Amino acid sequence: MMPRRSQIGLAAAIFAALALFSLPTLAHAQTAASSPPLDNSLNLAWLLVAGFLVMFMQLGFAMVETGFTRSKNAVNTMAMNLIIYPIGILGFWLTGYGFMMGGVAHWPSLGAAAIGHRELSITVGAHSYGILGFSKFALLNVSRDPASLGMFLFSLVFMDTAATIPTGAMAERWRFKAFFIYGLFMSMFLYPLYGNWVWGGGWLSQLGVNLGLGHGHLDFAGSSVVHMTGGITALAGAYMIGPRIGKFRRDGAIGALPGHNLPMAVSGTLILAFGWFGFNCGSTLAASDPRIAIIAVNTMLASAAGALSSLLYLWHRYNKPDIAMACNGLLGGLVAITAPCAFVTPAAAVLIGTIAGLLVVWAVLELERRYRIDDPVGAIAVHGVCGIWGALALGLLADGTYGDGWNGVAGPVTGLLYGDAGQFFAQLIGVTVNIVVVFGLSMLFFKIVERTIGNRVLVEVEWSGLDALEMGSDAYPHS
Repeated sequence: MMPRRSQIGLAAAIFAALALFSLPTLAHAQTAASSPPLDNSLNLAWLLVAGFLVMFMQLGFAMVETGFTRSKNAVNTMAMNLIIYPIGILGFWLTGYGFMMGGVAHWPSLGAAAIGHRELSITVGAHSYGILGFSKFALLNVSRDPASLGMFLFSLVFMDTAATIPTGAMAERWRFKAFFIYGLFMSMFLYPLYGNWVWGGGWLSQLGVNLGLGHGHLDFAGSSVVHMTGGITALAGAYMIGPRIGKFRRDGAIGALPGHNLPMAVSGTLILAFGWFGFNCGSTLAASDPRIAIIAVNTMLASAAGALSSLLYLWHRYNKPDIAMACNGLLGGLVAITAPCAFVTPAAAVLIGTIAGLLVVWAVLELERRYRIDDPVGAIAVHGVCGIWGALALGLLADGTYGDGWNGVAGPVTGLLYGDAGQFFAQLIGVTVNIVVVFGLSMLFFKIVERTIGNRVLVEVEWSGLDALEMGSDAYPHS
């Protein structure tokens, strides 16, 4: 018989061994108890991956714009597409995110915990209308909230897309110093202002609950908030800075100033088409939302329809297939489907893309021939005009199968052709406000810059090329 002391020692050893082996299990249990739900974690990962895809679009923009401009300005065009990224990051971090999303309490798909928020608003009658967010500046009060940090990154890359658009429309004559200041203005104030009104709980999103106009102004992934804002700003900038030397001649002729690398532009277009899936599908903010399938299909269909409608129209008219315009038609289809992608059928997506491709051709020709606006890459037509069409298409063609509860309004989103005229009017109001406010503030900004440091390079710099005299470097030193 084992002595009592030995029995006690053996029991203690067994207990110690069990405790040792159970430590990982206990630690795992404590971690699991403090971890967010699996759906929230999956949705956050989805949001970040989609944001990474949108960030990759910056390369696409750089290649499209550089390919469509002349070789003597290649470094300058690439440089603007590079530097707008770090400028935008820091500007949006300091004030932009706070102005845009400072009034949002939480994102349900990313977590239920409420965060500090404040929305500046005005009261008219019995209704409150949000004007501007006023919290989360420099991420100070949300620095440990994963949902807020994820949304910051996702919102940032959207803003950077809008900020990049004018660099194409104003290429080959924009002073780099003026461009630098513009980057701060766009990222810190202009884009966040309209973004708050639509996505940050501002007054355009409240047109439904306050005035009964559908679900308020809707934009699923950015036709109006991102692309139209960038396109309208590009219009103001191109108007203020004037055309390139040799573009419009005294006899009324329009000079041809072709880009130097069409294969680069085509490659950039395909990169943008790839990244656009992050743009549209990521805007569900939830990998668990099965709507991502139809969003992806609609995105692809609209891009194809836009490319072919532009190509076939010009091929018929001039007996030559214009590949550069096919690129812009593809991008126009993508811009147009960005707002309604979650709310329309695949057949409607093809229609939206087809019309967008034709609108690109029409707008490019009208801007040059009637209004004498010089846009080297067609950014105003692609992003501005097709952005308008995309926002209105949502108000026309939303089929009432998705969007229940959007912006606090019960029932799915339904367009004019499916019985809800209010939604179309909300879209029309949002588009009109963008044209008036964004164009007006952009014009004011560019006029102030013009009277201080000037928007445009000197004539001799433009003749020689911005690479040599503005940037001090050469893209093709051995050519």
